[in-house]
Amino acid sequence: MADDQPRPRRGGVETSIRTAAIWRSVLAAATERAEQIGRALRVVDLGGGTGGLAVPLAERGHEVTVVDPSPDALASLMRRAREVGVDERIVALQGDAATLCQVVPVGDADLVCCHGVLEVLDDDAAVTAAAASLAQAMAPGGTLSLVVAQRLAVVLGRALAGRFDQARTALTGADGRWGIADPVPRRFDSDQVRALVTDAGLEVVDAHGVRLFADLVPAAMTDTDADREALMELEDAIAAHPTYAFLGNLAGAVHVLARRPES
Repeated sequence: MADDQPRPRRGGVETSIRTAAIWRSVLAAATERAEQIGRALRVVDLGGGTGGLAVPLAERGHEVTVVDPSPDALASLMRRAREVGVDERIVALQGDAATLCQVVPVGDADLVCCHGVLEVLDDDAAVTAAAASLAQAMAPGGTLSLVVAQRLAVVLGRALAGRFDQARTALTGADGRWGIADPVPRRFDSDQVRALVTDAGLEVVDAHGVRLFADLVPAAMTDTDADREALMELEDAIAAHPTYAFLGNLAGAVHVLARRPES
């Protein structure tokens, strides 16, 4: 690791089993885009909360605007940013998917991140409107990083837990929920997410499942750094395997990278 690069924090986005693969994809996309345009990126992180993604990006020199509906989360974000000395590169704005283009400049962001947001929107119309707003916030040639919960993962999980009725409900229901007690308001299928992004005028660059095993393996099995690293390497191997990449449809989430056309 270069001396001028921040060192990953234990349990941070760079090392957590749930987020490490997503982070590596985001960082690679950000690095590629920064090299293309020859400067640090202007980043918008919708639903960025306490800055798990924003702070590491700011540590790498990018200018990050976090839009989140929670003032408490935004306050925590700025405390974290001050602790590592990147508060001058982060702007915290209260807002949500419906107000995104009212609080950030339209067509300005080189990278837009939207992780774990579409699942909590009220209905299909709100999801479609949110996708359009994300696209509007992007500069030509800009990149969208979109992460949403997948349906088949909860179907598999409920079935393995012996909750067969719940598994069937999640499989056949329009929103991918297993019942009224399900804490996730909606889940998506990979093809559905691709279509959502394409309909918003963006070009899908990559789409792959994340957390195929991480959501199923008991925490006791990943106590050591070696175990966690081995699991993350397995996740990466599955995602990149030319024959078994389809198993990503069973992963807990799908990560889509898309680009706004230059013209």
